[in-house]
Amino acid sequence: MKIVVIGGNGLIGKNIVRRLRADGHLVVAASRSTGVDVITGVGLAGALVNTDAVVDVSNSPEFDGPAAFDFFKTAGINIVEAEVAAGVKHHVALSVVGTERLAGSPYLRGKALQDRLIRDSGVPFTVVHATQFFEFLLGIIDAAMRGQTVRLSPAHIQPVASDDVAALMADIAAARATNQTIEIAGPERERMSEIVQRFLTEIEAPYDVITDADAPYFGATLDDDSLVPADGARIGTMAFGPWFAQSELRGADW
Repeated sequence: MKIVVIGGNGLIGKNIVRRLRADGHLVVAASRSTGVDVITGVGLAGALVNTDAVVDVSNSPEFDGPAAFDFFKTAGINIVEAEVAAGVKHHVALSVVGTERLAGSPYLRGKALQDRLIRDSGVPFTVVHATQFFEFLLGIIDAAMRGQTVRLSPAHIQPVASDDVAALMADIAAARATNQTIEIAGPERERMSEIVQRFLTEIEAPYDVITDADAPYFGATLDDDSLVPADGARIGTMAFGPWFAQSELRGADW
């Protein structure tokens, strides 16, 4: 199969590309560095010629504000239009658990629109909704940091290793479209404020977590179930402890 991975040079994209190539597929890692721009549309048509499946793991460079929403709107339209023109047989997209519940976040509102564009395109699809990657804990900290404190919601999260998500997406890309959404989460459910405090302690970072039920999460206010999957979600194999033990962040000099 010819499979195009949009965002193929990113954290999860590289992993998916490696897995699919190891399985013998012809894989194109599409990104701005390879001449494919999902915002302007430049290079998309050429990249999708004779393509069986497209895996979209592109991501907004912004996580808050209107730019995040605009990225997914523009990229979503350009990608599905190019797929329809090329006759792509399977669109695989990565999204976020809880997307449809958090309209207060421009980022997640954009993700919800992306989901609708995919469903309405007529291209057979499979959408993967993943919980937060362990690697994204730093992004959560950075967004919530004020001086030496990090103010976070006590809402539950169930973070997952990006490697587990990449393995699932590679398997899905090589299979037939399901025209459904599949959820994947990690094996442990914790409160956001507690796992971030544990993470900060492990990396010996000089910050303190303040638990605040009203603390915004990229513009949205969370309740206990906002970011956790429904029953029946796929469960990844790697918990926080083993992930951190092999992480490059272990032993970092802060």
